[in-house]
Amino acid sequence: MYGSQAVPVGASYRPGYFSRPDEAGRFPVVLVIPGLAGLSSGEKSLARALARNGLAAVVVELFSVAGENALDSYSATSDREALVMLEEAYDYLVSDDVFWALPERVGLLGIDVGGRPALTAAATRPWVGSVAVVSTPLTGDGGREHHVADYLGSLPVAVLGLYGEADELIDNSTVDEAQSRNDHGLWLLYEGAGHEFWNEESSAYDSGAGVDMVARLIEFYRATLPVAITEDLG
Repeated sequence: MYGSQAVPVGASYRPGYFSRPDEAGRFPVVLVIPGLAGLSSGEKSLARALARNGLAAVVVELFSVAGENALDSYSATSDREALVMLEEAYDYLVSDDVFWALPERVGLLGIDVGGRPALTAAATRPWVGSVAVVSTPLTGDGGREHHVADYLGSLPVAVLGLYGEADELIDNSTVDEAQSRNDHGLWLLYEGAGHEFWNEESSAYDSGAGVDMVARLIEFYRATLPVAITEDLG
Protein backbone atom coordinates (compact mmCIF):
# COMPACT_ATOMS: atom_id res chain seq x y z
CA MET A 1 0.00 0.00 0.00
CA TYR A 2 1.68 3.21 -1.12
CA GLY A 3 1.17 6.65 -2.56
CA SER A 4 1.98 10.34 -2.35
CA GLN A 5 0.48 12.05 0.67
CA ALA A 6 1.29 15.31 2.42
CA VAL A 7 2.71 14.92 5.92
CA PRO A 8 1.13 17.13 8.62
CA VAL A 9 3.86 19.34 10.08
CA GLY A 10 2.60 21.76 12.70
CA ALA A 11 -0.15 23.90 11.19
CA SER A 12 0.89 23.12 7.62
CA TYR A 13 1.96 20.18 5.44
CA ARG A 14 5.13 18.98 3.74
CA PRO A 15 5.31 16.90 0.55
CA GLY A 16 5.48 13.24 1.46
CA TYR A 17 5.13 9.63 0.41
CA PHE A 18 3.78 6.70 2.43
CA SER A 19 4.38 2.99 1.94
CA ARG A 20 3.40 0.15 4.27
CA PRO A 21 2.90 -3.61 4.12
CA ASP A 22 -0.31 -4.75 2.45
CA GLU A 23 -1.71 -6.52 5.50
CA ALA A 24 -3.53 -5.64 8.69
CA GLY A 25 -1.42 -4.80 11.69
CA ARG A 26 1.02 -2.31 13.17
CA PHE A 27 4.52 -1.98 11.76
CA PRO A 28 7.89 -0.47 12.63
CA VAL A 29 8.34 2.88 10.87
CA VAL A 30 11.26 4.40 9.00
CA LEU A 31 11.19 8.17 8.42
CA VAL A 32 13.06 8.89 5.18
CA ILE A 33 14.57 12.36 4.65
CA PRO A 34 15.52 13.25 1.06
CA GLY A 35 18.50 15.44 0.24
CA LEU A 36 19.04 18.36 -2.13
CA ALA A 37 17.31 16.60 -5.02
CA GLY A 38 14.09 16.47 -3.01
CA LEU A 39 11.49 13.73 -2.97
CA SER A 40 12.07 11.68 -6.12
CA SER A 41 11.23 8.32 -7.59
CA GLY A 42 14.38 6.98 -5.96
CA GLU A 43 13.08 7.55 -2.43
CA LYS A 44 9.65 6.24 -3.43
CA SER A 45 11.17 3.02 -4.76
CA LEU A 46 13.21 2.63 -1.60
CA ALA A 47 10.10 3.15 0.56
CA ARG A 48 8.23 0.45 -1.35
CA ALA A 49 11.15 -1.96 -0.94
CA LEU A 50 11.02 -1.45 2.82
CA ALA A 51 7.26 -2.02 2.84
CA ARG A 52 7.62 -5.29 0.93
CA ASN A 53 9.77 -6.46 3.80
CA GLY A 54 7.53 -5.61 6.73
CA LEU A 55 8.56 -2.00 7.36
CA ALA A 56 6.37 1.08 7.01
CA ALA A 57 8.14 4.03 5.39
CA VAL A 58 7.21 7.70 5.48
CA VAL A 59 9.20 10.03 3.24
CA VAL A 60 9.00 13.66 4.37
CA GLU A 61 10.48 16.56 2.41
CA LEU A 62 12.23 19.02 4.74
CA PHE A 63 14.20 21.20 2.35
CA SER A 64 12.94 21.42 -1.23
CA VAL A 65 10.64 24.32 -2.12
CA ALA A 66 8.90 24.38 -5.50
CA GLY A 67 10.38 26.98 -7.82
CA GLU A 68 13.49 27.56 -5.73
CA ASN A 69 17.06 26.46 -6.30
CA ALA A 70 17.66 23.30 -4.25
CA LEU A 71 20.77 24.62 -2.54
CA ASP A 72 19.03 27.91 -1.75
CA SER A 73 16.11 26.03 -0.19
CA TYR A 74 18.46 23.98 1.95
CA SER A 75 20.44 27.05 3.01
CA ALA A 76 17.22 28.89 3.90
CA THR A 77 16.09 26.06 6.19
CA SER A 78 17.83 26.28 9.55
CA ASP A 79 18.84 23.18 11.47
CA ARG A 80 16.33 24.13 14.14
CA GLU A 81 13.51 24.33 11.57
CA ALA A 82 14.47 20.97 10.08
CA LEU A 83 14.49 19.31 13.50
CA VAL A 84 11.14 20.87 14.44
CA MET A 85 9.59 19.56 11.21
CA LEU A 86 11.03 16.12 11.85
CA GLU A 87 9.70 16.17 15.42
CA GLU A 88 6.25 17.19 14.17
CA ALA A 89 6.28 14.40 11.58
CA TYR A 90 6.96 12.02 14.46
CA ASP A 91 4.10 13.58 16.47
CA TYR A 92 1.83 12.71 13.54
CA LEU A 93 2.93 9.07 13.70
CA VAL A 94 1.95 8.82 17.38
CA SER A 95 -1.41 10.55 16.81
CA ASP A 96 -4.78 8.81 16.67
CA ASP A 97 -4.83 9.42 12.90
CA VAL A 98 -2.25 6.68 12.35
CA PHE A 99 -3.42 3.15 13.17
CA TRP A 100 -0.74 1.13 11.41
CA ALA A 101 2.46 2.38 13.08
CA LEU A 102 4.61 1.20 15.99
CA PRO A 103 6.05 4.64 16.68
CA GLU A 104 7.66 4.20 20.09
CA ARG A 105 11.09 3.83 18.46
CA VAL A 106 11.36 5.04 14.87
CA GLY A 107 14.12 4.47 12.34
CA LEU A 108 15.61 7.40 10.44
CA LEU A 109 17.08 7.22 6.94
CA GLY A 110 18.82 10.34 5.64
CA ILE A 111 19.78 10.69 1.99
CA ASP A 112 22.56 13.16 1.08
CA VAL A 113 22.14 16.29 3.28
CA GLY A 114 18.97 14.70 4.70
CA GLY A 115 21.37 12.64 6.79
CA ARG A 116 22.43 15.71 8.74
CA PRO A 117 19.12 16.22 10.58
CA ALA A 118 18.82 12.43 10.82
CA LEU A 119 22.12 12.15 12.72
CA THR A 120 21.35 15.20 14.85
CA ALA A 121 17.92 13.83 15.79
CA ALA A 122 19.45 10.44 16.59
CA ALA A 123 21.79 12.16 19.05
CA THR A 124 19.15 14.35 20.67
CA ARG A 125 15.70 12.74 20.40
CA PRO A 126 14.69 9.78 22.60
CA TRP A 127 12.18 8.41 20.07
CA VAL A 128 14.86 7.49 17.53
CA GLY A 129 15.55 3.76 17.52
CA SER A 130 18.27 3.65 14.86
CA VAL A 131 19.67 5.78 12.05
CA ALA A 132 21.11 5.11 8.61
CA VAL A 133 22.63 7.63 6.22
CA VAL A 134 23.41 7.33 2.53
CA SER A 135 25.93 9.61 0.76
CA THR A 136 25.65 12.17 3.56
CA PRO A 137 28.37 14.86 3.77
CA LEU A 138 30.01 14.77 7.19
CA THR A 139 31.87 18.04 6.72
CA GLY A 140 31.01 21.37 5.07
CA ASP A 141 28.37 22.32 7.63
CA GLY A 142 30.55 24.76 9.54
CA GLY A 143 28.15 27.63 8.94
CA ARG A 144 25.15 25.75 10.32
CA GLU A 145 23.93 25.44 13.89
CA HIS A 146 24.62 21.70 14.20
CA HIS A 147 27.83 20.01 13.01
CA VAL A 148 27.19 16.31 12.49
CA ALA A 149 30.81 15.34 13.08
CA ASP A 150 30.44 16.53 16.68
CA TYR A 151 27.75 13.90 17.31
CA LEU A 152 29.51 10.87 15.85
CA GLY A 153 31.18 9.88 19.09
CA SER A 154 28.02 10.11 21.19
CA LEU A 155 25.26 8.57 19.09
CA PRO A 156 23.23 6.36 21.49
CA VAL A 157 21.60 4.18 18.80
CA ALA A 158 22.64 1.74 16.10
CA VAL A 159 24.16 3.48 13.07
CA LEU A 160 24.67 2.44 9.45
CA GLY A 161 26.50 4.64 6.95
CA LEU A 162 26.58 3.69 3.24
CA TYR A 163 28.74 5.53 0.72
CA GLY A 164 30.18 5.28 -2.76
CA GLU A 165 33.97 5.02 -2.88
CA ALA A 166 33.98 7.05 -6.12
CA ASP A 167 31.64 9.76 -4.80
CA GLU A 168 33.05 13.02 -6.16
CA LEU A 169 31.31 15.04 -3.43
CA ILE A 170 32.59 13.18 -0.37
CA ASP A 171 36.15 12.50 0.72
CA ASN A 172 36.60 8.84 1.63
CA SER A 173 38.72 9.85 4.61
CA THR A 174 35.66 11.44 6.26
CA VAL A 175 33.87 8.09 6.16
CA ASP A 176 36.89 6.39 7.70
CA GLU A 177 36.96 9.10 10.37
CA ALA A 178 33.24 8.52 11.07
CA GLN A 179 33.95 4.83 11.66
CA SER A 180 36.77 5.77 14.01
CA ARG A 181 34.59 8.13 16.04
CA ASN A 182 31.45 5.96 15.91
CA ASP A 183 33.03 2.60 16.63
CA HIS A 184 29.72 0.85 17.43
CA GLY A 185 28.31 1.81 14.01
CA LEU A 186 29.08 0.39 10.59
CA TRP A 187 30.33 2.74 7.85
CA LEU A 188 30.83 1.20 4.42
CA LEU A 189 32.31 2.35 1.10
CA TYR A 190 31.12 0.61 -2.08
CA GLU A 191 34.03 0.28 -4.47
CA GLY A 192 33.58 2.22 -7.72
CA ALA A 193 30.18 3.62 -6.73
CA GLY A 194 29.26 7.30 -7.07
CA HIS A 195 27.05 9.71 -5.14
CA GLU A 196 23.69 8.38 -6.40
CA PHE A 197 24.70 4.73 -6.56
CA TRP A 198 21.46 3.79 -4.77
CA ASN A 199 19.00 5.56 -7.12
CA GLU A 200 17.65 3.34 -9.90
CA GLU A 201 16.60 6.42 -11.89
CA SER A 202 20.08 7.96 -11.85
CA SER A 203 22.76 7.48 -14.49
CA ALA A 204 25.10 6.83 -11.56
CA TYR A 205 23.06 3.82 -10.36
CA ASP A 206 25.26 0.86 -9.44
CA SER A 207 23.13 -2.26 -9.37
CA GLY A 208 25.49 -4.30 -7.21
CA ALA A 209 25.88 -1.58 -4.59
CA GLY A 210 22.23 -0.55 -4.81
CA VAL A 211 20.85 -4.04 -4.26
CA ASP A 212 23.26 -4.67 -1.39
CA MET A 213 22.31 -1.32 0.19
CA VAL A 214 18.60 -2.15 0.23
CA ALA A 215 19.27 -5.60 1.70
CA ARG A 216 21.46 -4.08 4.42
CA LEU A 217 18.87 -1.44 5.28
CA ILE A 218 16.12 -4.03 5.62
CA GLU A 219 18.27 -6.23 7.86
CA PHE A 220 19.39 -3.21 9.89
CA TYR A 221 15.91 -1.88 10.63
CA ARG A 222 14.48 -5.31 11.31
CA ALA A 223 17.18 -5.82 13.94
CA THR A 224 16.88 -2.40 15.59
CA LEU A 225 13.15 -1.52 15.52
CA PRO A 226 10.08 -3.07 17.20
CA VAL A 227 8.68 -6.30 15.75
CA ALA A 228 5.52 -5.93 13.66
CA ILE A 229 2.19 -6.93 15.18
CA THR A 230 0.10 -8.49 12.44
CA GLU A 231 -3.49 -9.64 12.49
CA ASP A 232 -4.69 -13.04 11.31
CA LEU A 233 -7.58 -12.37 8.96
CA GLY A 234 -8.16 -16.01 8.19
